[in-house]
Amino acid sequence: MIDSVVSARDLGKTIEDRVILRDICLDLPPGNVVGVLGKNGAGKTTLLEILLGFSRPTTGGSTLFGADSFTLPAAVKRKIGFVPQQDELVGALTGGQQLSLTAALHRRWNRPLIDGLCKAWEVPTTRRISTLSPGERQKLSTLLALGHEPELLVLDEPASSLDPAARRQFLQQILEIAASQTRTILFSTHIVSDLERVANRIWIVRNGKLAWQGDLDALKESVVRLNIHGRTTLPERLDIPDVVSCRADGTHATVVVRRWDGSKTQDMARRLGADVEVESLSLEDIFVELHR
Repeated sequence: MIDSVVSARDLGKTIEDRVILRDICLDLPPGNVVGVLGKNGAGKTTLLEILLGFSRPTTGGSTLFGADSFTLPAAVKRKIGFVPQQDELVGALTGGQQLSLTAALHRRWNRPLIDGLCKAWEVPTTRRISTLSPGERQKLSTLLALGHEPELLVLDEPASSLDPAARRQFLQQILEIAASQTRTILFSTHIVSDLERVANRIWIVRNGKLAWQGDLDALKESVVRLNIHGRTTLPERLDIPDVVSCRADGTHATVVVRRWDGSKTQDMARRLGADVEVESLSLEDIFVELHR
């Protein structure tokens, strides 16, 4: 088994004078569900396009299954399924015709799986694609990427056109289908609640850089809110390292920190002459704090 499905070193992308991505280094072991989180325009789609070889980086490079992303051999391409943010469906075809055409291009195609999902997701297969709603087109695009049972499934904003209830069901079914110790899912979104439900690893893209990469649980342990209640007026400088945000008023301060070490709580309390309460944050709270 390979160590990393996806790997990047010093990856950067500049268009004209605008820096889109810079200094991206990452490794993604197989069998993980990774959520790529960032504001609109943060560089998520550009990162996926470079990793998949659709766009050449300005600096650095990346690999998929050990092969250079920009010169992938056919054998590696067959291991990948991709659902772009803007679909590339043929409007003149029916959904069924598009599925049959795509199936014919692959050596292996799980027809029972796709037929079952067409019914479960209520994807119209007899109507022309040009008449389908954005949500129906999104589901059809996902079926096209799933049919050959890829080892790496990449989805760019996979459920943005669905209502919250349909989005939850859709993402959960994708995870159940793709569940495997060797299969990897990489998807980007700006909907934080989607990630918290399904991803075990998180990449946060902020201003073109990776502000975080690692396990979701480790992120939640690393970024916390400290509620500090002083027995007297707190000092003007709290001297707390890795502060993300701080609101202080007399005897009370609320401080969000990253890279928190819980063993320092008692020392901080003694130094400040205060009670220090450590509060865990949701992924959405963490995302908001890191983007202040």
